[in-house]
Amino acid sequence: MSLARVIPMTNANAALRMTLLGTGTVGSAFVERLAALQGTALRVPALAAIANSRGFVPVDFASQREALDGLRDATGPRDGAWMGDDSFGRGDIVVDATASAVVADRHGEWLRRGAHVVTACKIGQGSDLARWSGIQSARRAGATHYGDSATVGAGLPLLRSIRMLKEGGDRVHAIAGVLSGSLAWLFNHYDGMRPFSGFVREARDAGYTEPDPRDDLSGEDVRRKILILARTAGVELESADVAVQSLVPEALAALPVGDVDAALPAMDEPLRQRFADAHRNGEVLKFIARLENGRARVGLESLPSDHPLAGGAGTDNRVAIWSDRYNTQPLVIQGPGAGAEVTAAALLDDVLAIRG
Repeated sequence: MSLARVIPMTNANAALRMTLLGTGTVGSAFVERLAALQGTALRVPALAAIANSRGFVPVDFASQREALDGLRDATGPRDGAWMGDDSFGRGDIVVDATASAVVADRHGEWLRRGAHVVTACKIGQGSDLARWSGIQSARRAGATHYGDSATVGAGLPLLRSIRMLKEGGDRVHAIAGVLSGSLAWLFNHYDGMRPFSGFVREARDAGYTEPDPRDDLSGEDVRRKILILARTAGVELESADVAVQSLVPEALAALPVGDVDAALPAMDEPLRQRFADAHRNGEVLKFIARLENGRARVGLESLPSDHPLAGGAGTDNRVAIWSDRYNTQPLVIQGPGAGAEVTAAALLDDVLAIRG
């Protein structure tokens, strides 16, 4: 598809119903799921446009796959210049399948204009507290919908459950869980015998980690997720308030991307020792995020085999919530916590929850 068809969104073409921002794996899966549901009994909004940092393309059902492929494969500057002319407003649905702070910065503005925003991007609610507060203020100010179930747990009913507990007068005392599908996969498979670096390469090649696996191994993604859960539970932490224990040695963290693969074995011996210590005690290693007594931390833990978070398989997220109601035995929610398909399904679920 020629980018000659890419045009900025101005008032002349602003009568949109739903726009998808992001043409990566999640955006692509969203288009596929949307197409599969067309013609069913569900009242699925039509996709009116697709955009990424290289352009904005109005579409209809027949052209949406072509537009997606064209934008995804396009070359040229990644400047998102079209956003300067955007006019998302009342009646529009903006689906954010990006990982862009620039896009996340606009969520509150779009909500205040009357647009609905549905997002898988954790940056809006899982980074600066001021940005989070602005989104919450915009949510409360009008009748717009902010769908965020895809930001934590790839659509597992985590945020919904915490909100329901609070709305029922319950108080959340603590949250702990495996919140990274990629790290869950790694520690569900690591056996302490083969090098950990080999499992990292296998996970990367299977698409479970980011192309640079340090993005997962650093714990920064998990930091954002526990921030979102904490703030939803009523604990308004700043990002710096979360103590993160990265799995990446300092020397490996400082390398350019092209040198990372050859240096991954620097992780092998420390993790082999951690595994051996845990195994000796009849315990298992899990990368855990915790919120307790108003404080949050993220890091690798050795858990007894009968611990509520010790189970799980594959890329499963497993989260325990303690509250007035679930005091001695926590509410445990488990399911696939990674994958474009389940994340796209969560986005579409949030779209279908929009009324009017």
